[in-house]
Amino acid sequence: MANSLFIMRHGEASPGSPDSARRLTPQGEQEAITMASWLASRQSRGQLGALKVVASPFTRAQQTANTVAKALGASVETYPSITPEDSPQAVCDWLVEQEGDILLVSHMPLVAALAGLLVEGRMDRGIGFPTAAIAELEADVWAAGCARLTRFTEPRQVVG
Repeated sequence: MANSLFIMRHGEASPGSPDSARRLTPQGEQEAITMASWLASRQSRGQLGALKVVASPFTRAQQTANTVAKALGASVETYPSITPEDSPQAVCDWLVEQEGDILLVSHMPLVAALAGLLVEGRMDRGIGFPTAAIAELEADVWAAGCARLTRFTEPRQVVG
């Protein structure tokens, strides 16, 4: 039976230092709200099951994940190895051990490289991820080239 993975980039963030403490801009907060509402409406129509929400420890990813989790009636788990420069292969190895459908909130370039690795078998084949965009993947096993991209949605495509 196929599992689903939702790979989400955090909403737009303010510049600053240190990188890990950057916060969402007002636009980034709105992007997170838009996508959270969209996922919740799909869930209420029976189009999505329960999602485990997992986020990078960086502030902007935590803010995005908390907005989504609240809309879905879920909690946020923090996984320290999904920050911008972490290894997509290490994330694949971690995914194999997980059960159920997951919403992973992380950063560029990791989200693009992870999607590329899972779908195309190559990290350099990633998708460009606008802020708060979500790639939906399905796979029987989370390994290089074994997933199917079933949907890609960004906030500007979601109508109120």
